[in-house]
Amino acid sequence: MRDGRRVFLRASRSVFHRVLRAASALICRAWVPSLIVLGMVSAAQATGDVKAGEGLFNRCAICHSDAKGAPNKLGPNLFGVVGRKAGTFPGYSFSAAMKRAGFVWTPAKLSDYLASPQKVVPGNNMPFAGIADPKQRADIVAYLASLK
Repeated sequence: MRDGRRVFLRASRSVFHRVLRAASALICRAWVPSLIVLGMVSAAQATGDVKAGEGLFNRCAICHSDAKGAPNKLGPNLFGVVGRKAGTFPGYSFSAAMKRAGFVWTPAKLSDYLASPQKVVPGNNMPFAGIADPKQRADIVAYLASLK
């Protein structure tokens, strides 16, 4: 009886592995092209409209300035923010969470932050829920990236 079970288990494992390999191949064939297409969509959305972003920045301008040399407001001046280390701008008192963030503001990081500030830097002081629309975020990020 024991030998019968061993043969059955070996056969079962073999069938299981064949099914698993076939399923993996099917998943790869079906999902990989979809992921590539999604990647292309994300890349296309990442290129925002600077002019539209300038208009959308008005909601940010309540707390942030965007002109070179302009004083900080409730939030820091965002002129030249792309490429700047998070939590660093002369004369602005950042939260401990933002000082510890440890990253440089890239367009992708800014987009993530604009979507959900507390998710990207938990404990930061920015009282803003976020912008759900990826097109609006891309436009604002394009505008911020143009400020050099």
